[in-house]
Amino acid sequence: MIEAARNIDTTGGKTFQYQDKLPNLPIPDLKNTIQRYLTAVKPIQTPQEYEKTKAAAELFLNNEGPKLQDELKKYATDKMSYIEEFWYDAYLQTTDPVVLNLNPFFLLEDDPTPQRNDQVVRAASLICSTLTFIEALRAKTLEPDVFRGTPLCMSQFTRLFATSRVPTDNGCYIAPAEESRHIVVMARSQCYHFEVFDENGAVVMNEKEIASNLRAIIHDATQVPVTDIAKNAIGVLTTENRRNWARLRTELQQDPVNNDALQVVDKALFVVCLDHVTPSTIEDLSTNMLCGTYKLDHGLQVGTCTNRWYDKLQIIVCKNGSAGINFEHTGVDGHTVLRYVSDIYTDTILRFAKTINSQTKSIFHSHNSQDNAPGRRGSAASATSQGFDSNPRRLEWRMTPKVTMGVRFAETRLSDLILQNEVKVLEFNNYGKYFITDMKMSPDAFVQMAFQAAYYGLYGKCESTYEPAMTKTYLHGRTEAIRSCTDDSVNFVETYFSSASDSDKLETLRKALKAHTALTRECAKGQGHDRHLYAMECLWDRTHIGEKKPLIFTDPGWKTMSHTVISTSNCGNPALRLFGFGPVVSDGFGIGYIIKEDGIAFVASSKHRQTERYLATLEAYLLDVQGMLMKEKYPGGLSQRQRLLAMEEAHEMINGYSYFDNGDVASDTSSHTSNSSSSVTRKVGKRLVLREN
Repeated sequence: MIEAARNIDTTGGKTFQYQDKLPNLPIPDLKNTIQRYLTAVKPIQTPQEYEKTKAAAELFLNNEGPKLQDELKKYATDKMSYIEEFWYDAYLQTTDPVVLNLNPFFLLEDDPTPQRNDQVVRAASLICSTLTFIEALRAKTLEPDVFRGTPLCMSQFTRLFATSRVPTDNGCYIAPAEESRHIVVMARSQCYHFEVFDENGAVVMNEKEIASNLRAIIHDATQVPVTDIAKNAIGVLTTENRRNWARLRTELQQDPVNNDALQVVDKALFVVCLDHVTPSTIEDLSTNMLCGTYKLDHGLQVGTCTNRWYDKLQIIVCKNGSAGINFEHTGVDGHTVLRYVSDIYTDTILRFAKTINSQTKSIFHSHNSQDNAPGRRGSAASATSQGFDSNPRRLEWRMTPKVTMGVRFAETRLSDLILQNEVKVLEFNNYGKYFITDMKMSPDAFVQMAFQAAYYGLYGKCESTYEPAMTKTYLHGRTEAIRSCTDDSVNFVETYFSSASDSDKLETLRKALKAHTALTRECAKGQGHDRHLYAMECLWDRTHIGEKKPLIFTDPGWKTMSHTVISTSNCGNPALRLFGFGPVVSDGFGIGYIIKEDGIAFVASSKHRQTERYLATLEAYLLDVQGMLMKEKYPGGLSQRQRLLAMEEAHEMINGYSYFDNGDVASDTSSHTSNSSSSVTRKVGKRLVLREN
């Protein structure tokens, strides 16, 4: 399933200069893994349940475990990562829709230049910066990621662009198109495409030319009758159950015209979704970026939910210029997409600065000033005669009865899915990283304990909680699971909601923070229990077919641990306003958060589990703890001058953001191939006539 992605070159150049120096992800000692597992599962079990789980774990350690550990080590001898293939299979073998289940979203901050907060101008600007990023990545001049002096693996960037998740009857696979030269744009659920790179791999369209294409696309899309928008929305099939999508895709491919159109989308660098709406609330805006909007007009779906292609990276731009990213999660994690988003957001600002001062430099070494270049349309010879056609073309689909019904039912099932979930936002502005650090506490651990306290305050119990720790300091590293609910966190929340004194509450909080920070460090070193045990279970299923499974994997404790009720992820920097994803279990919460300098942004989703009330409880806790901390630090009260001095003291302690300071936690220690054929894709679809600006 992943062989095609592995064949992409990740050697040489500045970008991949550290790849051959990165160590392999270590396989932890089995005894330590079992102890970590028992430590993690104990707080979410009754004493009786825990004793059964402990017995199953000890049985595994003394029987099947050591042999399976040896088998895993042998399996990993020729692998870049012992978990990678199993991890890909976990994503690619699922049959559930990817929307709301796998794909996260980022909401970008508004462009600081007001004139760019227009849909066409903002989209053209983001496209232009993205093309420059891709050009630098392909030239291997993109700066490599480094965290606190330690290089990070850059392999995920080869799967960010020009790849597609393709469904089959036996699971999905990732299809790369390394020579891709075009992008796909969606407007009112119609698909368009145009070329942006020439045959030599150089960007050949400037920002104004891209904007001209986008205007032509929007004009053409508005001519489509409302009654026909959802009928021809092939993109909605990517929201289907993966087996249904595979079946309908096979039906589409029977027609050469449809097959060519599918190839155009699959091989595109990325997809741009131009939405015809301006969401009125921050919740509506977040929902739009996560799963699109639901809106009916005389029983017909006219929301943005059909204006998507979830098998690829999507740049989404609303009518008012609000922009975000929705990405296919199989091959990339949040910190990789964060780097990309940070770079293009910075580049859009620097390109504007260059119009004021021509000496302003780009952050990309391969930058060729395409924003000021004349472009192919400005040359004497026509673009078409040079073998390059930059005019947009609309993809036209031949709808068979099966495909027509498939699109209809996919839309109604998607609409059900959207209505079954809710998204709520809390932009907490009372304090953030500065204040928490000034209190000598870890910001991320502080927020994780807030999640525990809010859930306990609402439901009176603790549940399995997940936070990803980044393991990209290792070759092909992804993440390890931090299980935030610990004995210390349980002790803290029980103390917090008791009649104990404030000093006792803060003492147990600090102890819980210390435990979480230590756990985070271990996980970032690859010394967690989740990935190790999961790899062992997968290896057993693959090599011991027909044999009775070890009790540790059938014991209820394993299911309890894997049933993540509170799934969280910390990913952000000043380029992002919000970040979120759907719940991973039916009775759970999905919480994306960004710890900012003077605030914390939360996006919580659930299947209508009092999400707003949970965030209200979270906010009340954050304010209450702030009061306790201020009272402890300033027992005699806080004057206005002291407040100002405290703020200045906090600011001096922070040296600003790096890409990963507030992203997923990192360690602070040292078969299906697809070659793009532009000559084929260039002429697919109806060519649009450009309109004057």
